[in-house]
Amino acid sequence: MTDRQQLLQDIKPLSFDGVNPDKPLVIAGPCSAESESQVLDTAKSLAKNGIKIFRAGIWKPRTKPGGFEGVGIKGLLWLQEVKKETGMLTATEVANHEHVIAALDSGVDILWIGARTSANPFAMQEIADALKGHNDVTVLVKNPVNPDIELWIGAMLRIYNAGVRRIGAIHRGFSTYGKHLFRNEPQWHIPIELHRRIPNLPILCDPSHMGGKRELIGPISQQALDMGFNGLIIESHCNPDCALSDAKQQVTPDSLNLIINTLVLRQTKQSTENLALLRQHIDECDNELLEVLSRRMAIAREIGQYKKEHNMQVVQAQRYSTMMSQRHNQAEELGMSGDFIETVMQAVHEESVRQQIRVINSNAL
Repeated sequence: MTDRQQLLQDIKPLSFDGVNPDKPLVIAGPCSAESESQVLDTAKSLAKNGIKIFRAGIWKPRTKPGGFEGVGIKGLLWLQEVKKETGMLTATEVANHEHVIAALDSGVDILWIGARTSANPFAMQEIADALKGHNDVTVLVKNPVNPDIELWIGAMLRIYNAGVRRIGAIHRGFSTYGKHLFRNEPQWHIPIELHRRIPNLPILCDPSHMGGKRELIGPISQQALDMGFNGLIIESHCNPDCALSDAKQQVTPDSLNLIINTLVLRQTKQSTENLALLRQHIDECDNELLEVLSRRMAIAREIGQYKKEHNMQVVQAQRYSTMMSQRHNQAEELGMSGDFIETVMQAVHEESVRQQIRVINSNAL
């Protein structure tokens, strides 16, 4: 039996008592458990708005030492209190054997594995070994930080081989270098391929980490649901501006309620699914175009600085003529209209000139 067939065999759906199976699953709560009052205030507000599963990070992997790395085991007591006072299920992130045992001993219902951990087969095997004998626990695996579908599947397979059958994937996007629209690039084609390979695998979207900004949570969530994702895991904090971690991507419980209530659930996916996917690819291309243009304008500003320092005129007529001719020919080789590309490049060149002039005139006497 192949790995793929093994994963396809008997993974169970993500169903929970009290959670409507006919609607997308929503897991919400703060990035980090910071204090008992913060946890309980957030949980009670979310429960009032109908959220059934509360998430909070107890151990926080930080890029650099010195930042807030979570409250540790005492936060698990707060999750127990959330369950007692609201009846909500609880979820937290685990990254090693000790985390798994502590969370399970405290009655945490759902464990998720972060992107840094899922990229490490040694860490995944350690977690899998700790899960042996706990077959009824639900484990959600975020995609690795790098866009490697085989690594993602391999991480889930290790959990499966430990006897766990309630497994789901979380798509949170992929890390990239430099400045981008998203904190983590969606690269939607990867979860699409994951669904093609393992059709019965539940896939959730994490719009908080994908967007990195609270204003992107709604649009990303809608895109995920349009593409048939099974649910969302969203960061919500009672006072997000004062959060100790990832403040910009967290929303208040009331804001989350508004986002959820404005999402459109498609009832006829089978007739529009292909069109939605194609439109999603268009959106991805547009995002890439914007990022490339942003980098081009940054280079234009550097050129402007060079011309300022060397007292050069902005427009170099021969350079412009040569560039337009080259782009025209390249466009036709790629199956596009040369005239169309000339129009595009003319607009790009005009903006580049404007950027250079702004640099040259800065701090002018």
